[in-house]
Amino acid sequence: MFSHVMVGSNDIDASRTFYDAILGALGYGPGITDDKGRLFYMTETGIFAVSLPIDGNPACHGNGSTIGFAAATPEAADAWHAAGLAAGGTSCEDPPGVREGGLGRLYLAYLRDPSGNKVCALCRM
Repeated sequence: MFSHVMVGSNDIDASRTFYDAILGALGYGPGITDDKGRLFYMTETGIFAVSLPIDGNPACHGNGSTIGFAAATPEAADAWHAAGLAAGGTSCEDPPGVREGGLGRLYLAYLRDPSGNKVCALCRM
């Protein structure tokens, strides 16, 4: 459905440290920077990108927005969460764990990146 997702950052270097760590914990390689200073993580199924806002205003997070990353196992989601905390992220929502709901059993772990964007690792149980 999606070709890419891009979030704003006020500090690309801090974002690189954070996203290299959490995406590395899920088995993805480090991000690459284009000639405009944007950071890209490319996969066969889509692209995740980080950019300074092009309008020159500070980046801000979307209240109610979450970017979800697929985790193969609960252990991978836990490793993702730990890597994010060690790389400058902050924990948010409930602690990592199983949630029951209309979509079935999900293992979820939530973080805020250094710019305040909310991200999640999700494993379908």
